[in-house]
Amino acid sequence: MMKVALIGAGGKMGVRLARNLKGSRFDVAHVEVSEAGQKRLMEAIGADCVALDAALNDARAVILAVPDTAIKAVSAGLIDKVAPGTVIMALDAAAPFAGHLPARDDVTYFVTHPCHPPIFNDETELPAKRDYFGGIAAKQAIVSALMQGPEEDFALGEEIARTIFQPILRSHRVTVNQMALLEPGLSETVCATLLVVMKDAMDEVVRRGVDPVAARDFLLGHLNILGAVVMGEVDGVFSDACNKAIANGKPRLMRDDWIGVFEPEEITESIRRIT
Repeated sequence: MMKVALIGAGGKMGVRLARNLKGSRFDVAHVEVSEAGQKRLMEAIGADCVALDAALNDARAVILAVPDTAIKAVSAGLIDKVAPGTVIMALDAAAPFAGHLPARDDVTYFVTHPCHPPIFNDETELPAKRDYFGGIAAKQAIVSALMQGPEEDFALGEEIARTIFQPILRSHRVTVNQMALLEPGLSETVCATLLVVMKDAMDEVVRRGVDPVAARDFLLGHLNILGAVVMGEVDGVFSDACNKAIANGKPRLMRDDWIGVFEPEEITESIRRIT
């Protein structure tokens, strides 16, 4: 079995990953500094934690399941302890993009992130239907990038990524820069922001007298069909009235230069604030 060190194994993400690594071909050494996290991991999968040095000894790969804000300090604390050729995996592009991984030419840096289960899917079982985050029962796609290291290490990184985020719908290879465009650019700066605006709008129509349940049913139902049309999930078009409402609404809601959130300097600044 190939040894993998899971750093932050008792955290929210670490426990998710530990569950999916259990029973795989990987021999996992779990590292967790907090007593609460150690207890959480034991309760979740019955695994004990080990000291960092013991976990890193002979580990072929190291997974950094820690918050973005901790990546710089955690990676700096272990970089001199890993053997040449070790694959160090980050679960988000923010810290790698920001240059927070320490310089060392003889290790591999691999970055991966889940896409989460899509709104439009073919899940039929209730646990999969209710698995919104992924990694439990619903299939999800993943994106991965080989930031540095030999080409053959991509296959190993992708295998680990497929294991920790299973079940997998599709696996996409991207660059770290492209991953930064996807998050925080596309998924957070644009998508999450507009969803919060939609919730604010729903709250406003409720304030103006619409029944809360009716407003929620109306919004979520329209999100379903309007999203299906916009994303090409169905062969359909908007009505003339809807198209006119969009033409009137977009300049009212969006700045003319909103697409600039994807410019390199804006992505860099967004990631600087995150990390």
